Amino acid sequence: MVGMAILQPVVALAAWTMVMWFWLFGTRIPALGATKIDPEELVDDPSMSLDNILPAQVQWKAHNYNHLHEAPTVFYAVAIVLAIIGQGDGLNAQVGWAYFGLRVIHSIIQATINKVNLRFGVFALSSFCLMFLVARAALAMF
Repeated sequence: MVGMAILQPVVALAAWTMVMWFWLFGTRIPALGATKIDPEELVDDPSMSLDNILPAQVQWKAHNYNHLHEAPTVFYAVAIVLAIIGQGDGLNAQVGWAYFGLRVIHSIIQATINKVNLRFGVFALSSFCLMFLVARAALAMF
């Protein structure tokens, strides 16, 4: 089907988001259990935050999972537009795969070593991919 190749990195990124969900809960639940804190205390005391209770290395996965619901939503939307208008093949699909790869690299950096400068550089590159796809969609639509 013409223009549909860009949907492959869309599905791949959605699947990666689920990988991060498992990684997040696979580390967070044991860490929360080790704190011996009643989860209801978190609800009753607004000053309590998991960022203040759990080790930073555990929270990095949670922060990344949240990040995978931010900028990638623009990727999902623009990729679907490109697929609908028959412009999701070729260079656009390749840039879609680059976006996917950079987001995976960003996740791995944030979830393991969390070096902000390195993470930001990868985020910036992924953002340029996203800007490119938005511009291509805009040119095709208007």
